[in-house]
Amino acid sequence: MMERVAGWARNRPLLADSLLATLLAVVPIALVLPLPRELWPDPLLPQLGWSLLAAAPVALRRVAPWVAVGGLVASLIAPAVLDEVPVSQALAFIVLTYSMAAQHPMRSAILATVLLWAPVSVLNVLNPTMDNSLDVGPAYLVLNNLLTALVSFFVGRTVNARRASDQVLRERARVAEENQRSLAEQAVADERRRIARELHDVVAHHVSVMGVLATGARRVLNRDPATADEALGTIEDTSRTTLREMRRLLDVLRTDTEPAADLAPQPGLAGIEALVEQVREAGLPVSLRVDGVPGPLDPGVALTIFRIVQEALTNALKHAGTATADVRLSFGVYWLIVEVFDTGRGPGPNPGRTGHGLVGMRERVALYGGTLRTGPRPGGGFRVYAKIPMEQLGAPSSEGTA
Repeated sequence: MMERVAGWARNRPLLADSLLATLLAVVPIALVLPLPRELWPDPLLPQLGWSLLAAAPVALRRVAPWVAVGGLVASLIAPAVLDEVPVSQALAFIVLTYSMAAQHPMRSAILATVLLWAPVSVLNVLNPTMDNSLDVGPAYLVLNNLLTALVSFFVGRTVNARRASDQVLRERARVAEENQRSLAEQAVADERRRIARELHDVVAHHVSVMGVLATGARRVLNRDPATADEALGTIEDTSRTTLREMRRLLDVLRTDTEPAADLAPQPGLAGIEALVEQVREAGLPVSLRVDGVPGPLDPGVALTIFRIVQEALTNALKHAGTATADVRLSFGVYWLIVEVFDTGRGPGPNPGRTGHGLVGMRERVALYGGTLRTGPRPGGGFRVYAKIPMEQLGAPSSEGTA
């Protein structure tokens, strides 16, 4: 509620400050109305008019601050006419001193404070009996006004410093958020380039294979047509796989430049057992379970499965501590599921930070229309769960074979 009121006041400074000036003028008069009539200011209506006039400069404290300072100093003519100081005038001096100190630089705030309170001190010296019900000397009046001015000024400067500090913190938070976003985007770009390199290797390898098979088929075409026909069938299957991987490569690259790559084949399902054995030898007990029979998979899909298992086991080896890990592969009719979990100590002290490895896994799985979930397990440890629809994998059942 208070935030909504503050926001309304910031958006309508003239209206909000006009209401404040009216309150400064009316409230002191309203407070004396319950008192006996002989204690009322006399005459009441002229007093109310002068009170409104003395508080009027407060309405301009944000839209025209220096005009407000000049108008408030000019309102000091009121004591000369009334032979007393309207309560609203004293309050207006305090409010305007605070406003100038809170909203302006130090030099401007000091100048405004001097311009406001120096004439008041002069009046205290020239006419010490004005509104002096305690019958004290001019030195006391000057000191009292000086202390009031200093308190108003330093309260305003404290608020000014707090606002400046908040602004710096907000700016730092904004810069940090932009940096974090930039780092996240860079991580995604790096991983997409890495995936593109690997898919590029897959495509280049298949193209090389097709070239070798085509050369062999041409050489044996006349003397061994059956062998040539078998080679051409293999070229046909390989070309379909290559086209699928080429489409995925283009999806990954988008506007990136394709990097250079060698022609070595990338690891796939066959390499998972060797990977698990390597992790065991490194000190992390790992079990591997395969449910279902893996059908024909595109090399890019097999590579994705291998990289997910590799990244998950690497993270477990680095961060899990004393623990065990499980790798489960499930090949169904509609879904391919990869699950890797450990019994270690779970995520580190900064779980909100996304590493390149997790970004890479998410990009790989999304490339084949799947989903990836990572996070702590109930009871401890960390879990990586990937689910890829089989119809996205380009198996021969969906596209046919020769």
